[in-house]
Amino acid sequence: MTQSTLKNTARIRFPKHTSPYVFALYMATIMAFMMSLVITFAEFGAGDHYMANVMNAYRVAMPAAFVCILVVRPVVMRLVSWTVHGH
Repeated sequence: MTQSTLKNTARIRFPKHTSPYVFALYMATIMAFMMSLVITFAEFGAGDHYMANVMNAYRVAMPAAFVCILVVRPVVMRLVSWTVHGH
Protein backbone atom coordinates (compact mmCIF):
# COMPACT_ATOMS: atom_id res chain seq x y z
CA MET A 1 0.00 0.00 0.00
CA THR A 2 1.15 3.48 -0.71
CA GLN A 3 1.22 6.24 1.90
CA SER A 4 -1.76 8.00 0.33
CA THR A 5 -3.79 4.78 0.44
CA LEU A 6 -2.92 4.26 4.08
CA LYS A 7 -4.00 7.80 4.97
CA ASN A 8 -7.35 7.40 3.21
CA THR A 9 -8.16 4.03 4.77
CA ALA A 10 -10.72 4.29 7.57
CA ARG A 11 -9.54 2.51 10.67
CA ILE A 12 -10.88 2.23 14.17
CA ARG A 13 -8.13 2.33 16.77
CA PHE A 14 -8.96 1.94 20.43
CA PRO A 15 -6.99 3.57 23.25
CA LYS A 16 -4.23 1.46 24.80
CA HIS A 17 -6.07 1.04 28.11
CA THR A 18 -8.79 -0.98 26.33
CA SER A 19 -6.35 -3.67 25.13
CA PRO A 20 -7.35 -6.28 27.78
CA TYR A 21 -10.98 -6.00 26.65
CA VAL A 22 -10.15 -6.07 22.95
CA PHE A 23 -7.89 -9.06 23.55
CA ALA A 24 -10.70 -10.83 25.44
CA LEU A 25 -13.18 -10.06 22.68
CA TYR A 26 -10.95 -11.44 19.90
CA MET A 27 -9.90 -14.47 21.94
CA ALA A 28 -13.47 -15.28 23.00
CA THR A 29 -14.80 -14.87 19.47
CA ILE A 30 -12.24 -17.21 17.92
CA MET A 31 -12.00 -19.81 20.69
CA ALA A 32 -15.74 -20.05 21.36
CA PHE A 33 -16.42 -20.61 17.66
CA MET A 34 -13.70 -23.24 17.33
CA MET A 35 -14.87 -25.05 20.45
CA SER A 36 -18.49 -24.89 19.29
CA LEU A 37 -17.45 -26.53 16.01
CA VAL A 38 -15.55 -29.32 17.76
CA ILE A 39 -18.01 -30.03 20.57
CA THR A 40 -21.04 -29.97 18.28
CA PHE A 41 -19.31 -32.41 15.93
CA ALA A 42 -18.36 -34.68 18.85
CA GLU A 43 -21.87 -34.68 20.26
CA PHE A 44 -24.09 -34.74 17.16
CA GLY A 45 -21.83 -35.43 14.18
CA ALA A 46 -21.90 -33.50 10.91
CA GLY A 47 -25.58 -33.79 10.06
CA ASP A 48 -27.92 -31.60 8.08
CA HIS A 49 -28.26 -29.03 10.88
CA TYR A 50 -24.61 -28.99 11.92
CA MET A 51 -23.97 -25.27 11.40
CA ALA A 52 -27.33 -24.34 12.98
CA ASN A 53 -26.37 -26.39 16.03
CA VAL A 54 -22.92 -24.78 16.07
CA MET A 55 -24.41 -21.28 16.01
CA ASN A 56 -26.86 -22.16 18.80
CA ALA A 57 -23.95 -23.36 20.93
CA TYR A 58 -21.90 -20.29 19.97
CA ARG A 59 -24.61 -17.91 21.21
CA VAL A 60 -24.09 -19.32 24.69
CA ALA A 61 -20.35 -19.97 24.48
CA MET A 62 -19.15 -16.58 23.24
CA PRO A 63 -20.43 -14.39 26.11
CA ALA A 64 -19.35 -17.03 28.63
CA ALA A 65 -15.88 -17.20 27.09
CA PHE A 66 -15.57 -13.40 27.11
CA VAL A 67 -16.33 -13.17 30.83
CA CYS A 68 -14.07 -16.13 31.62
CA ILE A 69 -11.15 -14.59 29.74
CA LEU A 70 -11.58 -11.29 31.58
CA VAL A 71 -11.49 -13.16 34.89
CA VAL A 72 -8.69 -15.62 34.07
CA ARG A 73 -6.31 -13.34 32.12
CA PRO A 74 -4.75 -11.63 35.17
CA VAL A 75 -4.11 -15.01 36.80
CA VAL A 76 -2.50 -16.38 33.64
CA MET A 77 -0.35 -13.24 33.25
CA ARG A 78 0.93 -13.72 36.81
CA LEU A 79 1.65 -17.42 36.22
CA VAL A 80 3.57 -16.58 33.05
CA SER A 81 5.62 -13.94 34.87
CA TRP A 82 6.52 -16.52 37.55
CA THR A 83 7.60 -19.17 35.04
CA VAL A 84 9.28 -17.25 32.21
CA HIS A 85 12.60 -15.42 32.48
CA GLY A 86 12.58 -11.75 31.49
CA HIS A 87 15.18 -10.27 29.19
